[in-house]
Amino acid sequence: MHRSLIARFRQGHRTHRYPKSPPTLPDLFQGLPVFSKSDCIPDCHLCSDCCPTDAISFSAGSFSLDMGRCLFCGLCQEACPTSALTFSHDYRLSTSSRKGLIISESNANKALLVESANRIFRRSLKLRQVSAAGCNACEADTNVLGTLTFDLGRFGIQFVASPRHADGILVTGPVSQNMKLALQKTLDAVPSPKLVIAVGACAISGGPFKDHEEVNNGISDMFPVDLYVPGCPPNPWTILDGLLRLIGIKTPA
Repeated sequence: MHRSLIARFRQGHRTHRYPKSPPTLPDLFQGLPVFSKSDCIPDCHLCSDCCPTDAISFSAGSFSLDMGRCLFCGLCQEACPTSALTFSHDYRLSTSSRKGLIISESNANKALLVESANRIFRRSLKLRQVSAAGCNACEADTNVLGTLTFDLGRFGIQFVASPRHADGILVTGPVSQNMKLALQKTLDAVPSPKLVIAVGACAISGGPFKDHEEVNNGISDMFPVDLYVPGCPPNPWTILDGLLRLIGIKTPA
């Protein structure tokens, strides 16, 4: 008994003090894309040519990047000869608007945050997580929020086994044809009012499986989405930031 207590004191505080202090991010973390128009070479388009999901486009010469499609692979950053496009360490990527995921020349270098706090769920949020043909990467980064480091339950947010006990669903994966009906039935079983959260590029736009005949390109065209969390997969801190802002808890920049 005494040895256990001594060992516990030596280990110190395991749970991160977030959101009272900023999260600890890995050195290779790639967050909010930053575009510099002054450094961009006209008609170069090397970044868009190498993008595997067509997340980058140039319309009438104007740059646009869709974080809902972006895999954050960094190929565009490597291809750019002038470093006009880079990935910052800003982990706050979640938004309640699909348009909020679009980075353009007019909003580059700005935090694309949309506060979507819902007073109904501020003190308690129960979610049913649905893996709609995901690869388990987004699922793993969602499940890790229940560990000691993040301790999601201290914010009143919990994952439940039944949709009938949930306030909403958190969806990962591109939604295969075999999962489409099951996903719809899961949402129908959630009592109103209900929330829908899309985590990862697959759930938002289909990700690398976009336009494949066996997938539905995510959930954006199936029902209204209350929170988009981009990434492939999103970092656990990005997911946690989105969930906290969804219920009205401010998070550090």
